[in-house]
Amino acid sequence: MSDILVSQRSGPSSEGSGRPAGRLLEVEDLRVEFRTRDGVAKVINGVTYHVDAGETLAVLGESGSGKSVTAQTIMGILDTPPGFVTGGQIRFHGRDMLKMSAEERRKIRGAGIAMVFQDSLSALNPVFNVGFQIGEQFRIRQGLSRQEAKKRAVEMLDLVKIPNAKQRVTEFPHQFSGGMRQRVMIAMSLALDPEVLIADEPTTALDVTVQAQIMDLLAELQRERQMGMILITHDLGVVADVADRIAVMYAGRIVEQADVHELYANPAHPYTIGLLNSIPRIDEKGQELRTIKGLPPNLMRIPTGCPFHPRCPMAQQVCQEKVPPLLQLGASRASACHFAEELVNRV
Repeated sequence: MSDILVSQRSGPSSEGSGRPAGRLLEVEDLRVEFRTRDGVAKVINGVTYHVDAGETLAVLGESGSGKSVTAQTIMGILDTPPGFVTGGQIRFHGRDMLKMSAEERRKIRGAGIAMVFQDSLSALNPVFNVGFQIGEQFRIRQGLSRQEAKKRAVEMLDLVKIPNAKQRVTEFPHQFSGGMRQRVMIAMSLALDPEVLIADEPTTALDVTVQAQIMDLLAELQRERQMGMILITHDLGVVADVADRIAVMYAGRIVEQADVHELYANPAHPYTIGLLNSIPRIDEKGQELRTIKGLPPNLMRIPTGCPFHPRCPMAQQVCQEKVPPLLQLGASRASACHFAEELVNRV
């Protein structure tokens, strides 16, 4: 289906990392709704995925598919109200974080699970220099002095390859370029050596060259530290070289999960096929760009049956009447389509 080249990445390994191997984070049947004056929006509708030590899971989908809300719920920073968790589990090392006290979850944030936010200019405080903001975690969580925290902040800036870290540690966010601010955000997220890193659209608003640099940096740091990483994006091209597995979201549901090589070579859901076909190709110069017709559904009025059926070129009567289950198609892949087996066996 796609001629996009995917690099041959070795599978996750924890050898020599000092970290325990195996499953770190599990999201199971997570459900979240937003209660507003206009009605209730079913934002997350039974999301299930996991990430292992040393593994990169890419979560893909259009804006509004629920990618970031899932991440915010994992981090425990969902605004309530209007957001409410109505079901499911989020297990870190087997413990359900939704049943933890606020203090227990606070201890996990940063040291266990950390997050790189997509808008670095808004996420950084403009009135404090970057060294103070990075060092704050060391002062509060580890009890270091200001001088020790500043030294560690310089080390973190060096880690993310910001030149002249000793001089730049006293500068303010507005004195950094977009790409450098994103590196500062990554440094803050890695300060407490988390086991799981959630990177939410880390290349948004960056030019192509800087995008590549940020993705290479994340992949390098992930390999060195053997973190589990959840990479949230809407760009299939961004994740081709860094992901081990991909979960595709639509209307708050996982509609396909697969090994990165399987998904690019033989997608098993019409939505995934549409996303792949919409990527510009250098061998189709001058031709009209292909798009997925229509718009994502209003989450207050999700269509009956398969949420994608109003936009799906393969839709039939059954798609309007029955919600397709997430059908297992093998050990490492699944698809929520009534015709998943036909799609996966078409080549």
